[in-house]
Amino acid sequence: MINNHEMLGQDPIFTPEQVLENRGRVAIFIDGSNLFYAALQLGIEIDYTKLLCRLTSGSRLFRSFFYTGVDRTNEKQQGFLLWMRRNGYRVIAKDLVQLPDGSKKANLDVEIAVDMVALVDYYDTAILVSGDGDLAYAVDAASYRGARIEVVSLRSMTSDSLINVSDRYIDLEAIKEDIRKAPRNSYTYRPLTALEEEAEATEDALPRPKLS
Repeated sequence: MINNHEMLGQDPIFTPEQVLENRGRVAIFIDGSNLFYAALQLGIEIDYTKLLCRLTSGSRLFRSFFYTGVDRTNEKQQGFLLWMRRNGYRVIAKDLVQLPDGSKKANLDVEIAVDMVALVDYYDTAILVSGDGDLAYAVDAASYRGARIEVVSLRSMTSDSLINVSDRYIDLEAIKEDIRKAPRNSYTYRPLTALEEEAEATEDALPRPKLS
């Protein structure tokens, strides 16, 4: 069977611009932990307003979901999530659980998978921001229901199984300048916003991503 990647690589029926024009209604599913550590690898801070615009790319947005583990006592993180809720994101949060080794973890794979499949009748294209191979089955199920699947993640943190079931893969490395937060002006003082403090607040709070 010839997949979409091979078709686009040989003699594409549609140009990339035409493909984007035919995305229909878009739903975005962001694995907050995976994106956070991808940003660390890239050495950038994410501008979440730019990210939303870049992922939507002019298409009609159904809803943008942001999944993350939270520490309810972390005021900086709570401020960041409040900002997200007020700026175009539907936040799905789960309390972090401390493991015997002292690390904290909150696995939201089930929440992402259930939402992606349950809402498939309401969107035409799903954009999954994650490299976690555990989501490949849900992605495949949504695809069989007629959805077009785009996966956005850092290649070094992405399972091949996830790429293989997607219709389009975008490496975060290729779009990092489009979603990077502008450098702070060292000559102008202003209080840090909740968004700018997110990296400090969530580095210890978010679980490490996995590829399996």
